[in-house]
Amino acid sequence: MQKLNLTQEWDKTFAQSSLVDHTKVTFDNSYGFTLAADLYKPKDLEGKLPAIAVAGPYGAVKEQSSGLYAQTMAGKGYLTLAFDPSFTGESSGSPRNTTSPEINTEDYSAAIDYLVSRSDVDEDKLAIIGICGWGGMALSAAYADPRIKVTVASTTANLNAEAGQNRSQTLQYIAAQRTAVAKGVKAATMLSVPEEINDETPQPLKDFYHYYRNPERGYHPRSINSGIAVSPIATRGFVHFSMFDYIGEIENAVLMVHGENAVTYPAGKALFEQLTGDNKEFYTVPNAIHTDLYDQVDKIPFAKIDEFIKRHLSD
Repeated sequence: MQKLNLTQEWDKTFAQSSLVDHTKVTFDNSYGFTLAADLYKPKDLEGKLPAIAVAGPYGAVKEQSSGLYAQTMAGKGYLTLAFDPSFTGESSGSPRNTTSPEINTEDYSAAIDYLVSRSDVDEDKLAIIGICGWGGMALSAAYADPRIKVTVASTTANLNAEAGQNRSQTLQYIAAQRTAVAKGVKAATMLSVPEEINDETPQPLKDFYHYYRNPERGYHPRSINSGIAVSPIATRGFVHFSMFDYIGEIENAVLMVHGENAVTYPAGKALFEQLTGDNKEFYTVPNAIHTDLYDQVDKIPFAKIDEFIKRHLSD
């Protein structure tokens, strides 16, 4: 296990709850990366608890939306783990601030490994929550790891589809970038969320800006989307490899939650239609946009998520 330099003070974008205890933990994945996580545990419960691992959104860190989900669900009786995926935040992995469909799917299984190693976790009652791009990653993990009894995918983005737009052109551009780097030219970088917006900025980018760039809402210095430039070379995995070829074979329960007005709603609905079985459910949040389900606690359907998880963990 690699030694990580973990921030010990509370540096989340949400207030700390008095209902749960919070500690920082680390665990390794099968690729040898050490992941950093926030563990939330109900103060008034003992014995073996049902457990949930949480990650996302894409380009975010555990101090943002995933931590809010984890802390809130811990208040409802679960032991929860919000983790930074490989290459991101306080977790290890190089190059920094990149993603990999395979490795980040493995990160969920590594989180499950950590949870089942604990004496206060009921290993037969394990769930995961994925937000935005990690909602898609959660579906990939749900197929890959049958220990995951319930999966919740919130405001899911299909990273394969987004990266695969103009697939041939994208791959040509990435190949040209690799050639340039091989010849000693500094790699090009890009920002996922603009530094500034104006009347011409597409509405989805405005929504992301108002979350990730706003210090009163979702800004965090370790978050890629809050202003860290990344190399476009890192997107090739999502162009070339599909996470969703086998999600129709997921046997355990899946709840997909989407805002009615989310830009990702059609993609989320299309993924849901690939699922099979009577233990799959799509829940629409009225009048909600994509980023509302990051942090707007009056719109995130925590009661529905809790009910679905508890019902299917007891099956």
